[in-house]
Amino acid sequence: MRRPIALLAAALLTGALAVPASAADGDEKFTIKDPRITESSGLAASRQHPGIYWTHNDSDDGAYLYAVDSATGETVATITMSGVGSPRDVEAVSIGPDDQIYVGDIGDNLGGTWPYVWIYRLPEPKNLRDQTIKATQYVVKYSDGARDAESLVVHPKTGRVYIVDKNEKGGHLYEGPSRLSPAGSNTFRPVAAVPDLEATDATLSPDGEHLVVRSYFGAIAYDWNGGKIKKEERLGVPFLGQGESVTYTADGEKLMYGAEGADSPVEPQDAPGSGGSDSNSGSGSSATSDGGGDGLSGNLKTGAIAAGAVLVALFGLRRLMRRG
Repeated sequence: MRRPIALLAAALLTGALAVPASAADGDEKFTIKDPRITESSGLAASRQHPGIYWTHNDSDDGAYLYAVDSATGETVATITMSGVGSPRDVEAVSIGPDDQIYVGDIGDNLGGTWPYVWIYRLPEPKNLRDQTIKATQYVVKYSDGARDAESLVVHPKTGRVYIVDKNEKGGHLYEGPSRLSPAGSNTFRPVAAVPDLEATDATLSPDGEHLVVRSYFGAIAYDWNGGKIKKEERLGVPFLGQGESVTYTADGEKLMYGAEGADSPVEPQDAPGSGGSDSNSGSGSSATSDGGGDGLSGNLKTGAIAAGAVLVALFGLRRLMRRG
């Protein structure tokens, strides 16, 4: 009976010590390895595919989106958008309700002189493979005149689209219509100031309650407050070079920061108010959140306790079998 007991022990220990599902959520540091991606300017965590991040090149690279696997840094799918003409300055990507991807062709390298910019919307593919997907194109104008922008977010519940313009003296949060229309133009109006920051990207938490706007060297977290944003705190960001992108992870626990350049890194930071954040608890250690101060993470503790329970159970089972 030793072999069955050994097999049972192996099976139970494998289950007890298995890597938690959260480890596949894509909240670890990675490097974008695709040689085609040299100006990653936007980042969005997939809701359908754990650990996958959508990105794109800056400027007029073409109507392409890349799905990058954070476990390897490799591109696992390249999407070519059809029906959108020739992009001018793609700067942002965001995922809205019903797994719809929104792409912001909203940059203006002429310093805010183009009379209109574009947003593209397409369904996130269920199967990750190279393919062409038809997108809907929306014309965007601003109520107070043309401007440069690199930040676009879509509210995860309402589907409303917002843009933060880029200005070294600080910009504004612009609100789009309740529903974008592919016919005519869509006017975005300023609804809140975003001071003290030259915005290069922004992201909304998965629950739609928090907004983070980043610049090259810092970030600010806001309470969403129905779009009437209220500043919560200033955030430090990892220095990665030309900091151009930020997204919440799919579970909302981390912020992933990216940069332009070949082999560009993407690094996590605890999101404000998350279990690992020190913004509420005063401690940056995840160990303290589950009552321990010995430096073990909650996952390691859980695994150790489970493994101990397995060994105790097996010891008792072996004694019973000897008696029989």
